[in-house]
Amino acid sequence: MKNNTDTPHMIWREVFRHCYPEDTDLRRILLQHSQSVAIKSLQIVSLHPELKANRDFIINAAMLHDIGIKFCDAPGICCHGDKPYIQHGIMGARTLRELGIEERYARVCERHTGTGITRTDIEDRQLPLPSADYLPETIEEQIICYADKFFSKSHLERTKTIDQARNSLLKFSEEGLKRFDKWIKMFE
Repeated sequence: MKNNTDTPHMIWREVFRHCYPEDTDLRRILLQHSQSVAIKSLQIVSLHPELKANRDFIINAAMLHDIGIKFCDAPGICCHGDKPYIQHGIMGARTLRELGIEERYARVCERHTGTGITRTDIEDRQLPLPSADYLPETIEEQIICYADKFFSKSHLERTKTIDQARNSLLKFSEEGLKRFDKWIKMFE
């Protein structure tokens, strides 16, 4: 697919057509969720020009961050793959790399789960992921990861409040909640 053009519409649309060619419930869920994340991400970019986030990259990356969900087993959101849902990010990254999409998009896929996942989390909790650090690093990765926490694919009509997003992170790690709280200060 080798498309390195960074226009706001070209990359994500081509990938969607390739990965989700049929008009299915899963495709509609993914599109609506991704659009919600993209809109919130762009609101942050508009509110905080001092962050100098790349707007075009944000659009494409937000639309692609969950591209790997089809490989996962999450029937509640029409995903009937064989991988645990926690692997959707690494599966999305693998897909984008196989398609020849720029590496920075694959990194957003890998690094957006929760508020990022550390090697220590993976090893201590025996998560089914390759042992590595998957923490958002660039400002764009952080914005998309933050925006994603406000939208569930199982309740597309809802936008979580900050408190609801915080509460959904409580069950994972104190360190992750601290990252989220830092982002609240940066982005709100």
